[in-house]
Amino acid sequence: MDSDAISSIQTRFATPDDLPAIAAIYAHYVEHSVATFATTPPTDAEWRGWLDSHFGPHPAIVATLDDRVVGWGSLSTWNRRCAYRSTVEDSVYVLADLHRRGIGRVILARLLELAGALGHRVVIGQIADHQAASERLHEAFGFRRVGLLEGVGHKFDRWIDVAIFQLTLP
Repeated sequence: MDSDAISSIQTRFATPDDLPAIAAIYAHYVEHSVATFATTPPTDAEWRGWLDSHFGPHPAIVATLDDRVVGWGSLSTWNRRCAYRSTVEDSVYVLADLHRRGIGRVILARLLELAGALGHRVVIGQIADHQAASERLHEAFGFRRVGLLEGVGHKFDRWIDVAIFQLTLP
């Protein structure tokens, strides 16, 4: 994908019509990756509930190219206790055959812009299994690795570490 194609990537808030594409992108990661610790893809009803919970201070967005959803991202509650209300966790997923083409950068940039506009102070990235591309993406936006949770997830018959990355917004 050349720079003209990258500049053609648009982001917008996710709608119910986007859920089949969001679900398909995510299903790949559920079935083939440790980018998520989900072990079965969510049902249609679960996806509707997910979207219903991603509004206001916790939006979900999609990235589109030529009106096709090629990725999605969200800001989620990082911890339910009220003192953490200004801290969110980011999620970024890109269509598996379009990795390393700048789509994740576009999604994360928009999520960080939204986080700042919504008054969040800290964004957390939780990256499983030392995934170098995800770590580099977060570091490119100024995230710092602040911790490592060792062997906290179990998927594909192995224990998986989760690195914690943090960005304090200006």
